[in-house]
Amino acid sequence: MKPPLSSPETESKQAASPHSDEMIRLHTVVKTYKNAAGEFKVLKGLDLTIRRGEFVAIVGKSGSGKSTLLNMITGIDHPTGGQVVVNGTDIYSITESQRSLWRGKNLGIVFQFFQLLPMLTLLENVMLPMDYVDLHDFEERPAYAMELLEMVGLKEQADKLPLAVSTGQQQMTAIARALATDAPLIVADEPTGNLDSKTANHMIDVFDELVRRGKTIVMVTHDPSLTSRTSRTIIIADGELIDETVVKALPLLRHRHMLEITRKAERMTVQPGETILDCGQPVDDLYMIERGSVNVMLADGKRGKLLAHLKAGELFGEIELLRGGKAIACVRAGTHPVDLLKFPRQDFLRIIEESPITAEALGKIVQDRLEEHRIKSRA
Repeated sequence: MKPPLSSPETESKQAASPHSDEMIRLHTVVKTYKNAAGEFKVLKGLDLTIRRGEFVAIVGKSGSGKSTLLNMITGIDHPTGGQVVVNGTDIYSITESQRSLWRGKNLGIVFQFFQLLPMLTLLENVMLPMDYVDLHDFEERPAYAMELLEMVGLKEQADKLPLAVSTGQQQMTAIARALATDAPLIVADEPTGNLDSKTANHMIDVFDELVRRGKTIVMVTHDPSLTSRTSRTIIIADGELIDETVVKALPLLRHRHMLEITRKAERMTVQPGETILDCGQPVDDLYMIERGSVNVMLADGKRGKLLAHLKAGELFGEIELLRGGKAIACVRAGTHPVDLLKFPRQDFLRIIEESPITAEALGKIVQDRLEEHRIKSRA
């Protein structure tokens, strides 16, 4: 595929920064709407970084702010405050016309309802973005559009009108159209909302291939089954981003509980080899590993037997909190500094009581770890 042309207007606004691996960077982004009833804050100071080559799912309940967040990234709506940098451009520091041209060359957008022009063939719909940004020689555009349709399995349907093909084929056409300018970032807003499971899986297969080719994909979805196929899941609730460590460590919690933990958890950094929990000592907090790893040791935690090696996204301390006992093992930081989230016992126990599914899942983890502890202590 040929690279997109660059715009003199947007090049002058490129954010020359050391963040070359960042595709998207939001800094304290706020969005407030005003109506007769007063002000309503939809986004509450979001900080978010998405790196090049990531396949990211953004999920959240209706009204959580995910569509507004997507509009900030695509430049469709204006933030009330904060900064949005996409592919090196501070997109709200340029004019509306410059941003429109920038969007055409840097973003491919896939909508839930396809937004294909009904009077144009599939091939002509895919060619439209090339016309808008003046990409490729005029004679080359049909062949390039045909390549894209072939990639999504629609070469034989190229001369048909949108209403003459299935909804799944219309959505795959929309994906081909999103690729027409070879944009580095693909944004998809509920792209599987009108598709059957087979077609939805085919669409995700295409997205996987695009990521392998170096594209960055951000997909808003209501379908939790799709998040297992993305490299990262971002959850938004009540206009705030839930800490991704909380999502990984306690994935079955309700979003409101995840948000509570995000707000209340204390961050701490432990140096390599430092003791976090001592054997036999009271445990007052749940620990979630944000970065680095820890060693769970029997005996004195220094020369004792290794019980487990826990990595980012895992938790510890849950056995003692759920069973009301003292530390049955010693936990020490690994060979690198460890960043942790620490959440107090009382709040944790209340949340678990309100979330029986999480309680059941943690109960199984506790049983497995206790059995492993028993076997290794006898070895």
